[in-house]
Amino acid sequence: MNKHGHLADFLQARRGQLRPEDVGLRTYGERRRVPGLRREELAMLAGISAPYYTRLEQGQSRNASREVLDAIASALRLDDSERAHLHALAGAPRRGRPAARPRPERVTPAISALLAAIEGTPAIVVGRRSDVLAWNRQGHGLFAGHLDPDSPHGPGLRPNMARLVFLDAHTRDLYTDWRAKARAVVGNLRLAAGRYPDDPLLAALVGELTMRSAEFATMWADHRIVACDVADYEMRHPLVGTLTVTQQTLQSPQGDGPAVVVATAAPGSPSATALTLLTHATAPQAAAQPRHGAETRTTT
Repeated sequence: MNKHGHLADFLQARRGQLRPEDVGLRTYGERRRVPGLRREELAMLAGISAPYYTRLEQGQSRNASREVLDAIASALRLDDSERAHLHALAGAPRRGRPAARPRPERVTPAISALLAAIEGTPAIVVGRRSDVLAWNRQGHGLFAGHLDPDSPHGPGLRPNMARLVFLDAHTRDLYTDWRAKARAVVGNLRLAAGRYPDDPLLAALVGELTMRSAEFATMWADHRIVACDVADYEMRHPLVGTLTVTQQTLQSPQGDGPAVVVATAAPGSPSATALTLLTHATAPQAAAQPRHGAETRTTT
């Protein structure tokens, strides 16, 4: 991936989604060849010169200050997540200095201990590419009970949540509002692409999903970032029926390690009862329980 290509695509896409009337500009009824704001209109709103903005949008300028980027973000009406994404895209390394490759992802003993500590609450550990690195029994049962519970332990077999949401019929049917979940997945991949523009496996995943899913291709092209650290989803589970869960993503402050996604329900609610039923339904029938990723594992 090329970070400056992403920056140009992001600016062009978001400029094209703003209409003059959205930002209080009068058009006097003239016809426009393309939808959205013109470059000079966006530059005026941001308080910068049109030639400079054009160079930035075309990837020809690499020295935009934080103040300029904030002005452009305000002109584009970006929210906090989108503003941070814009800064990430603009923060490319200098010419001749290659970007550092992302560090290998590890399920640390601390994360494994966390999974064990919240036993009874569905939880999964996902990497930057949305690969499932580990899950507890309830997390497997809620999100992917149709898959082998041991699949996260094999790097070549690991489930990928983005693939599941867009390409797996079971996962698609889980979400009553599938499009809301799909947009959240695309938003997370967008953020990852901004942080790791030189990750070949991430680029391959985006390319695969673009080729195999027209819906993914459309969502990817609009460059919208949907913050989904906490989101409520109604799920239609084949074992326990319809329930509403709050999915929370727990991430390190640096945002550079695996994330733990937990699903909870309001205490005393029918959905909480459904999660309890799921715990019993997925209880091991034999004495041995599935592994929870107790040892440190690495994936590149």
